[in-house]
Amino acid sequence: MVTRAPAKLNLGLYVGEARSDGLHELRSLFCPLVLSDRVEITSAESDQVVCPGVEGPNLAAVALDALRARGWESPPLRIEIEKRIPVAAGLGGGSADAAAVLRLARGQVRDLEGIAAGIGADVPSQIRPRFSLVSGAGERFEELPAPGEFGVVLIPFDFGLGAGEVYAEFDRIGRARSAEELAGLERRLREAAADGASPLEYADLLVNDLERAAVSLRPEIAEALAALEEVGARVAMVAGSGPTAVGLFEDIVAADRAAGALPPRYAGAIVTAPARLGYPEGAE
Repeated sequence: MVTRAPAKLNLGLYVGEARSDGLHELRSLFCPLVLSDRVEITSAESDQVVCPGVEGPNLAAVALDALRARGWESPPLRIEIEKRIPVAAGLGGGSADAAAVLRLARGQVRDLEGIAAGIGADVPSQIRPRFSLVSGAGERFEELPAPGEFGVVLIPFDFGLGAGEVYAEFDRIGRARSAEELAGLERRLREAAADGASPLEYADLLVNDLERAAVSLRPEIAEALAALEEVGARVAMVAGSGPTAVGLFEDIVAADRAAGALPPRYAGAIVTAPARLGYPEGAE
């Protein structure tokens, strides 16, 4: 079986105070992208998670171990992940891979969302990737109608940024939003996105509170954002906790044209678009 783990794009990211568990209260729109990791599942003599080119802990392996701990009785599996989503890029690639593994046990293991929340705050919303309004630290989500058309250009970097270091920098230089402010922004996001409008119609709401912190840590991000604006991006922002720079365009044709006009140092830019409802549900 082959399935896909779509990247997640934060369309706006508002950051509140840190909670007692150390995580910050957030409000955001999560949009799954066509850009996705390829996940191949085959039978094996013992469970294995293989991700060529990526070293260190793998959330997909954590997810598989969590399913086994809950008594999932599937035969042993080899799960091989072909990474297409840049690593540590603010696009939720690790969480997407973990959610893809959890989906294998849908209908066989209870409370997959609870298991997902124990792996990472971004994981529950990616079990069933849909355009969603997200709250809490990312673990609470409300599905919304699929957004209208837009295209995306991503400028990844050859370095990653850990979410922890970006939030620490935010705490040092930023201003956390109050609970009342977050509640008001949540209402505005819900109203703006409720009828399936393109995010470009509410571009004023696509603010990432972590952008200043990410740029403070890696100033070259600001140069990439400026380059996207120069080639016509209607919105240029940082993806999640960074470092990926994101440009939004009217459609994928405009995005492709803009990517071709970027300076040569951004030749690795990725052109993608929002994934439509049902996209990640089946096998290839």
